[in-house]
Amino acid sequence: MALRATSFRRAEPLGDKPFGVVVLDADERHIRRKRITLANGEDVLVDFEKPIHLEQGDRLVLEDGRTAEVVAAPEELMEVRARDAQHLVALAWHIGNRHLAAQIDDTRILLRRDRIIRDMLERLGATLRDVTEPFTPAHGAYHSHEH
Repeated sequence: MALRATSFRRAEPLGDKPFGVVVLDADERHIRRKRITLANGEDVLVDFEKPIHLEQGDRLVLEDGRTAEVVAAPEELMEVRARDAQHLVALAWHIGNRHLAAQIDDTRILLRRDRIIRDMLERLGATLRDVTEPFTPAHGAYHSHEH
């Protein structure tokens, strides 16, 4: 029988060692009820009351009190860079207008790779580079629509 997790703890400096680790991409970290497999091969039924966005370092709390650490999986992304802060804001507006999942940092925006969006951003003067790293998109008031 699978282990069960019905709660979680947000990432914080935790002194305890997790029982296991689960590596999930950004979409998989948006979860309510799903069977997942830890890196050690153990199955866990995640069964939350409502959908939750898990982040890097969060801990699933198993019914027996042990925890499993959530690790953000590396994903194939586009790194978007701008000429200056004002240009970055304009690029972010165009990305948001298309309801794309985006991770916005001080000097760049990360998006999932998409040739149509790449073309649009290049026409807008952005500098783009393919990267592979964990993706932690902002969670806004609206549901994301992937193109």
